[in-house]
Amino acid sequence: MKTKNLRHELKHIVSEGDCLLLRQRLSGIASPDPHAANGKYRIRSLYFDNLDDKVLREKIIGVSNREKFRIRYYNDDFSYIKLEKKSKIHGLCQKDAVRVTKEECERILSGDIDWMLLDETRPLLQELHAKMRYQQLRPATVVDYLREPFVYRPGNVRVTLDSEIRTGLKSGDLFNQNLSSVPIVGGNPRILEVKYDAFLPDVIRDAVQVENRMVGTFSKYAACRCYL
Repeated sequence: MKTKNLRHELKHIVSEGDCLLLRQRLSGIASPDPHAANGKYRIRSLYFDNLDDKVLREKIIGVSNREKFRIRYYNDDFSYIKLEKKSKIHGLCQKDAVRVTKEECERILSGDIDWMLLDETRPLLQELHAKMRYQQLRPATVVDYLREPFVYRPGNVRVTLDSEIRTGLKSGDLFNQNLSSVPIVGGNPRILEVKYDAFLPDVIRDAVQVENRMVGTFSKYAACRCYL
């Protein structure tokens, strides 16, 4: 399991016009993500929650220290899948991740989880097993969206523009390419995310400034659960 340092994460809801301006500014100072095709990629995530909606409620309430588990892959490519735990710790973010296979994911989604306890090489699987057992975590919903990423190496900065956010409602059918999904309430918001380590370089701080946009707490998972 690879554990990253705590990072800052800023979010803004922006307009389509803002995205055009941000794209123009960022393309001159930041690099595109080398893994993105034509500068963008699609993300599908399956989030876990329990019958009491613990993860959703803690997000809405604003609990200072909280976590959420998800399985994620990119551009419909099943050869690279990650199990991730994203933690919020006093306003900062930490993400732990391990590679998993499609077959392992299908076992988890079917409720066949005891094998995870024996996997000493991937402690994150063991942790998810414990929380599926004792906190009753279960697949909650599929979230799809389009991401346009920019990378600026000083400060380990990553700026992303996310759009076309859709929810599979309560479906846990992670690998169904014909999954029926609907846009989140509010149509097609664009989300600007800025992630960085200890400092945000002034050149990026200036580039991401847009008028009348306040830092927010937008959660794709929470937005995709608003139907339920």
